[in-house]
Amino acid sequence: REQPEGTPQPAPRRISQERQRITGLPLYFQGYLSVRHSRCQEFRVYWTELRGTMLFFYDDKKAPTYSQKLDISALTSATNVYPDEDGSARFILVLSNEELELKANDCECGKEWKGFILTVTELSVPPDLSLLPEQLRRMYEVLEKEKNRRIALNNCSSASLSRKSPPSSASTTMPACFYAVSRQEAVEMLEKNPSCGNLILRPGSSSKNYAVTIRHKLDVPCLKHYRVMSKGTSYVIELERQVTLPSLQDVVDYFVTQTRGNLKPYV
Repeated sequence: REQPEGTPQPAPRRISQERQRITGLPLYFQGYLSVRHSRCQEFRVYWTELRGTMLFFYDDKKAPTYSQKLDISALTSATNVYPDEDGSARFILVLSNEELELKANDCECGKEWKGFILTVTELSVPPDLSLLPEQLRRMYEVLEKEKNRRIALNNCSSASLSRKSPPSSASTTMPACFYAVSRQEAVEMLEKNPSCGNLILRPGSSSKNYAVTIRHKLDVPCLKHYRVMSKGTSYVIELERQVTLPSLQDVVDYFVTQTRGNLKPYV
């Protein structure tokens, strides 16, 4: 399959929103790339997205779910971009456990991909790439976004170590998976630390309510959020048929039981 020519156009808004929901990470750069892992002999073309310090590979530009992903946060080095015989451009990402060879449409596109990748992994815009002013401006914008994301993630980790008081009564006994974090922070916690669990109880949009964020891992990870309303001494999970339970621990236990243990509280 040949790479389409021309400037990559963004996926339709609905698909972009679905990808954002599934990955839980901000989109920094996207386009077609030919990819070859060190264990493979041939390149394969993917619609590729750089989100945070992750590369997500889609079989089709309009596919809402990715077929592969690669964490490049521990990038060791990246080779120079060099032209290929067919006019495309190659470079190699050296990771701790493998090498990934990437082929872009041309040298300009290859340098742009390498520039964005180094920007998010090294938290610095590479000075040695000959880039256009507009490309550099976008990289500096991405640099600020990634720095802010890292700060929020660190704050999120701090919050997980020292949990704040619940939004209602300080005397309420909170489940171990309660964290005083935002919706996006909860998503990042589940994405970054899957071994810790896949269910977080967190504050809701109002001071009296709560929310449950879960990350199912079926064929591909699926994120969902549920509202939990505080009503008197009870808690109501807003499902198709409302479920009323006497405590927040019962709310957590309900999700675990209903999924036959597929959900595990994040601790």
